[in-house]
Amino acid sequence: MGVLEDLADSLAADAIEAAETLGNDDILEEVAKQLGATSQTMEENYRTSLRVRLAERRARRFLTSRLASLDG
Repeated sequence: MGVLEDLADSLAADAIEAAETLGNDDILEEVAKQLGATSQTMEENYRTSLRVRLAERRARRFLTSRLASLDG
C-alpha cells in the first residue's frame, strides 16, 4: 500500500479500538468528518479501511460462532 492507504488504515484501526474502549461507535464518524474537513481523499480511504476491517471482524465472529456450534 501507499502512504495514504497505510495512514488511513492505521487510523481506522486506532479509531475502531477507541470506539470499543469508549463503548461509542460515534467516534468513527467524528474522525471521518475531521478528515473530510481537510482531505476528502484521506476520508475516503479511512472509510474504506473501516468498512473492510469491520466486515472482516463480523465475518470472523460468524465463523468462530459456527465452528463453536460444532463443538457443542
